[in-house]
Amino acid sequence: MKKPSQFSLLAQGRFAPFFWAQFFGAFNDNVFKTALLTILTFEAFNWTTMDTGFLNNLIPGLFILPFVLFSAIAGQLADKFEKSGLVRYIKLLEIGIMLVAAVGWFTQNLWLLIAAVAGMGLHSALFGPVKYAYLPQKLAPEELVGGNGVVEMGTFVGILLGEVLGAVLVLQKPWGIELVAGGTIAIAVAGWLASRAIPYSPAPVPDLKINWNLATETVRNISYSRKNRTVFLAMLANSWFWFYGAIMLAQFPLYAKQYLHGDHSIFVLLLTIFSLGIGVGSLLCERLSGRKVEIGLVPLGAIGLSVFGFDLFLASGAYTSTSLVDFSSFLQQPGSMRILLDCLLIGGFGGLYIVPLFALIQTRCDPTHMSRTIAGMNILNALFMVVAALLAMVLLNAGLSIPQLFMVTAILNAVVTGSIFVAVPEFLLRFRAWLGF
Repeated sequence: MKKPSQFSLLAQGRFAPFFWAQFFGAFNDNVFKTALLTILTFEAFNWTTMDTGFLNNLIPGLFILPFVLFSAIAGQLADKFEKSGLVRYIKLLEIGIMLVAAVGWFTQNLWLLIAAVAGMGLHSALFGPVKYAYLPQKLAPEELVGGNGVVEMGTFVGILLGEVLGAVLVLQKPWGIELVAGGTIAIAVAGWLASRAIPYSPAPVPDLKINWNLATETVRNISYSRKNRTVFLAMLANSWFWFYGAIMLAQFPLYAKQYLHGDHSIFVLLLTIFSLGIGVGSLLCERLSGRKVEIGLVPLGAIGLSVFGFDLFLASGAYTSTSLVDFSSFLQQPGSMRILLDCLLIGGFGGLYIVPLFALIQTRCDPTHMSRTIAGMNILNALFMVVAALLAMVLLNAGLSIPQLFMVTAILNAVVTGSIFVAVPEFLLRFRAWLGF
């Protein structure tokens, strides 16, 4: 009997409203952030005298700071309260943040917009523990990899569309600012409407007493996660992917402008190719894993991230055009297709790497501590991404070029993931079994 496709979940009430609520959240985050980064990259002189490269790393860093500060509280809330109602409150918060951002757009108040970036980080920090703890409640074990794959595909398609729309809308004269301001409010409302159809999801620990002390709860959360060594190292491996991705994606605006000599359409193209790769890789996981949690795919993904990250450095050196290019003329330049292929494969292998890690964490952690475990992972993700932003700023200020930063990241990826696989031999054993050895 033919097994149903993972896409059949999109027609089911237990999955579809949740999927669309998280999709619109990812979509809106990236319409807003990319519009702001684009305007600061290509029209910085109208907004600020601050260094553009500094802002391109500062803004993503401020977005993830709330994950460090509030994930521990968010995890407790998601374990204590019914999830569908919690999501609806979070979506109302998103609408409020986008209204504040609209004021920033219309008054050209950069710091108000940066505050809204941090606000959207808070929204995502609150939503994250609910997002990954909801799936095991509603999906059967054999559906979990496929469901995670569809969610990751939706997340990165939302990121892709948001980045494309944000970069395109904000530069549309004379109504770009108005389109972004109104569009982000409309998307937030769409997410709230979708959340209203999410089915009831009971709280696993309704009598949990909330610890509002951010510091002590964060320490307690991480300490609890460390008790399960395999889960904790899977969390670290997951966080490493966000370190890798944060460095790569934060450089794309200036990489497109300064090294590829492109207009903003080249920036959009790089984001599109990378996000498509993530989506394809995420969807391939169910087929390659045989509808089970197959952590043997994680080393395969790690190998691809290093190989094609390093090749992006080599391909950048081989790209010799110095003339200003748009979308069509860039594709005609020698070496352009190699750069795009590297971006596609980095994304694809990233999908193969990340989806099995999520499924491993969801299936092996304590069900009554699921949201707090996910919150602990989000704290680690945020810390790794903050360190990534700081490292990128330090290395760039020390004189490294952006392609050289890609090279360093690829080498670090091989070292870090290799260390994790040595610490948890099950990854390599399953990889060998998956290969048939």
